[in-house]
Amino acid sequence: MRRALAGIALAVTSMVALSFLVPLALLVREQARDRVTTAAEQRAAALSPVLALTTRRADVQQAVAELGSADQLVVRLPDGGFVGTPHAPEEALDRAVRGRETLAVDTADGWAYLQPVVLRGDRVAVVEAYVPAADLTRGVTASWGVMALLAVGLVGGSVLVADRLGARVVRSSRGLKRASLALGSGDLGVRVEPDGPPELQEAGAAFNTMADRVVDLLAVERELVADLSHRLRTPLTALYLEADRMGATPSALRVTEAAGQLERELDSIIAAARTPLAAAQLAGTGAGTAKPCDVAEVVAMRLDFWSVLAAQQDRPFERSLTPRPAPVAFPEDDLAAVVDALIGNVFRHTPQGTRFVVRVERRDRHVRLTVDDAGPGVADPEAALTRGVSVGGSTGLGLDIVARAARTADGELTIARAPLGGARVTVSFALADARAAGDGDR
Repeated sequence: MRRALAGIALAVTSMVALSFLVPLALLVREQARDRVTTAAEQRAAALSPVLALTTRRADVQQAVAELGSADQLVVRLPDGGFVGTPHAPEEALDRAVRGRETLAVDTADGWAYLQPVVLRGDRVAVVEAYVPAADLTRGVTASWGVMALLAVGLVGGSVLVADRLGARVVRSSRGLKRASLALGSGDLGVRVEPDGPPELQEAGAAFNTMADRVVDLLAVERELVADLSHRLRTPLTALYLEADRMGATPSALRVTEAAGQLERELDSIIAAARTPLAAAQLAGTGAGTAKPCDVAEVVAMRLDFWSVLAAQQDRPFERSLTPRPAPVAFPEDDLAAVVDALIGNVFRHTPQGTRFVVRVERRDRHVRLTVDDAGPGVADPEAALTRGVSVGGSTGLGLDIVARAARTADGELTIARAPLGGARVTVSFALADARAAGDGDR
């Protein structure tokens, strides 16, 4: 922007300067010429009364010496003789004598003014006033130089002023841009100091208002999440009571275990929701520093949990877990939530008795978790990955949770057709050592 404003100022000021300086330069040259030619005409007119009184060579020479030098004032006497050295062409002198007309003639080295003087006896003398070419332009070059310096100063000053104004605008714009990027990256405390033109000051004030509003809305949303999570404790207490009535049976133990896990999840949600926004932001950016956990171990643990329900629904399943260590820099609870979301989708969106397969494979820099099923598959994978959009009557958040977890761990989520005929959901996570090496390279 600074360069554009400076260019505009340069172009506009240059055109204005040229539009004034070119006519002014021509006028200065014409005025210098008029000044010296007028002086020459005056000298010639002053010699005419002398010629009217006498044409004696000695008297004319004396008069010429008093009025000017012999090089600039020449007299052609009626007898054809000259007092001084003529500069005008001979034909111009003859024309002035014959026609008895005043002439101005440009010569190779100057300018000559011819004024005929009619004497007694119809005789004609001609007074020539000569101006050298150097006198015609005397002082013009200096005047042009002064005008050029003034023009350069005017253009330079205008460009400098435009650059300073542009710098102020650019500084304000860049500050607003940095603040917008910081807010977009999660720095909720960033604000701008309104500066620059009124429009940018209004934009800065509007940005601060928007940022305050975002903070307020997030705070309200987090409080709402905490309140809703807390309200779930009532049905959770009912589950505990129901498990107590069932006695020490395997079903009661499973209900108690599930209720305990649910209670821990609710406590975690409430604690996260009650955390101040700034602290929550810092915690959110520290996913890469989480204690590593082994993907195969977490998947095995969650499969043990789901195997009970799979047996009740007559769902055959297979597991293929890599024997090699597969550590990822990802919280174990979050990884367990990813596994539960993938296996839970199989139970929710396929009929009872549908087979599924869970695999964990270690690659050079990633760990790949794959869940295949023999169900109807996913007709629109892109829609299934859209947050809040369900293709099977659920909340539409499960796969979005998995996708966000994969991005946090420098991986990705893909949905394809499984060899079993249903859906294949593949999630990759960067290995903890590979991710640490990448961070060190950066």
